[in-house]
Amino acid sequence: MHYGLDRADLSLPGGRAPDVAAKLSAATREVLVVMAASSTTGPLPVFRDADRDNLRRGVRYRVLAPVEARIIRGVAERLDTFASHGAEIRTVAAVPMTAIVVDDTLALLPGEECGELAVFRLPSVVKAVAELFERLWLAGTPPTGSGPTARELDLLALLVDGYTDESAAARLGISVRTVRRMVSDLMHRLGARSRFQAGAKTADRGWLAELAG
Repeated sequence: MHYGLDRADLSLPGGRAPDVAAKLSAATREVLVVMAASSTTGPLPVFRDADRDNLRRGVRYRVLAPVEARIIRGVAERLDTFASHGAEIRTVAAVPMTAIVVDDTLALLPGEECGELAVFRLPSVVKAVAELFERLWLAGTPPTGSGPTARELDLLALLVDGYTDESAAARLGISVRTVRRMVSDLMHRLGARSRFQAGAKTADRGWLAELAG
């Protein structure tokens, strides 16, 4: 018996793929993504047009992955794609499975068969996955040792040129909320308490040289 499980949303070998894009497109506030390093813990999330559109609209994305994901090519590339479009990234020692939670109303989780994906709507299930995510998120760390992504460099270039958050958002085709979250994340990674201090630390790390390049 599958309480709160949409059997029509199961991605079964040779069967009909779930309309994940439609479910993601319905997001209005936040999407939580747990990205495991191994396909044995569920299908790895891909970056879809719906994700890009959500981030442009200002939907918050938080992506959690194991530390080892940074050295696994396929997973690392997906993390970088999420980050380059404004998603917040944190890593922890290990994650139990792949999962996606949309607006605290539905959860995409591995199904019974290898490679299948199922949509759960039962509030207790969604809440349990979201609470697990929050516990791991609090214990996670942003990629402090990494340099800026290509999108972050684009944003830094605009800010150095005197663009406001609003004009930078319009130039990059993203929301002002996304710009401000990106700036906040950069400040956190730099250990800066103000934008002025962040500018100085950016120069110290050689990021301005990357902009010039």
